[in-house]
Amino acid sequence: MLSRKGLIPEDYLLTRLAEDVQQPKFKTKPGKARFVAKNGTCNVAHTNIREQGRFLQDVFTTLVDLKWIHTLIIFTMSFLCSWLLFGMIWWLVAFAHGDLDQREDDFVPCVTDIHSFSSAFLFSIEVQVTIGFGGRMITEECVSAIIILIVQNIVGLVINAIMLGCIFMKTAQANRRAETLIFSKHAVISIRNNKLCFMIRIGDLRKSMIISATVRMQVVRRTTTEEGEVVPLDQIDIHMDNPVGTNGVFLVSPLIICHVIDKDSPLYQLSAFDLQQEDIEVVVVLEGVVETTGITTQARTSYVSEEILWGQRFVPTVSEEDGLYAVDYSKFGNTMKVPTPCCSAKKLDEGGGIAQFKLNEGVTLRSSVRRRKRPNYVIKKYFIFP
Repeated sequence: MLSRKGLIPEDYLLTRLAEDVQQPKFKTKPGKARFVAKNGTCNVAHTNIREQGRFLQDVFTTLVDLKWIHTLIIFTMSFLCSWLLFGMIWWLVAFAHGDLDQREDDFVPCVTDIHSFSSAFLFSIEVQVTIGFGGRMITEECVSAIIILIVQNIVGLVINAIMLGCIFMKTAQANRRAETLIFSKHAVISIRNNKLCFMIRIGDLRKSMIISATVRMQVVRRTTTEEGEVVPLDQIDIHMDNPVGTNGVFLVSPLIICHVIDKDSPLYQLSAFDLQQEDIEVVVVLEGVVETTGITTQARTSYVSEEILWGQRFVPTVSEEDGLYAVDYSKFGNTMKVPTPCCSAKKLDEGGGIAQFKLNEGVTLRSSVRRRKRPNYVIKKYFIFP
């Protein structure tokens, strides 16, 4: 794994990781379960499903969703069971025709050189996988044997198509491409373009691009309707400002995805203190088409209250070196503190907006500077005017 070799820093999060790589642990509030884990897996358990037969109606998808060990067992057993079944049928054909008994030289069997179940099983393998060693072959003596030969070939082709297609789909699953789509470990809230914004950073470690990449955000929290109905997982969409100004992001270098906290935002009434008290979770979904395969892929992660840093912003990661733009992934998740109001965006708008905040912030800084310089001014005056 790249993380074990030290090639990938720990400042950002891989959307998919192998099971043997330990994930960074985040301390959440007691009793609060994540809806989406940091690696993108959904923390939902489906219980008491009565209509289990619905899964068998879509056998192919069920096989693809199984674990690799279960898929390989089914792959092996499907071929072994078909060989054994048709081996038994060929043995019954030979037994019914008398091919297993002692016969004279002018006797014509249904299948040559079948003397026991072992030879019938070997002939079944030769027919289904089209090996054809030449020692055993079917004759025109039995019509039933010809029909069985046709049926076995068709069944073998169907099994090959299903199982090989299943293996191909498991190896070419779109979530494997999401291994190299990364999210910042933390989200930040700070002032950007005179607006209070919620920001995350995304990136792609591969040179092959994600075509028509789009990013969606949702706030998942417990809400209560006006009628008193409790919605334990209320999913509220978040509008985002695309960093490139189009419908899709151009994910060549790391991008900062920004959400302006305005009156239509579900974070509009949250202050820095309220954020740590609320049980909210921001789910981020990155979707796009893999350039090399044309398969749609999706990467997911989430940020709980403890992983949202108020009053910080991401440091730059792109620099120009020798006519090229270099991306320093060691700074991918680094943040720096910036002056940010601790009140909610709603109170900030009611108090005059960011311009009034900057004005007040500037007055406070100037007054504090005067207080610090006042003793120095007296000393200087003492020396200038003895």
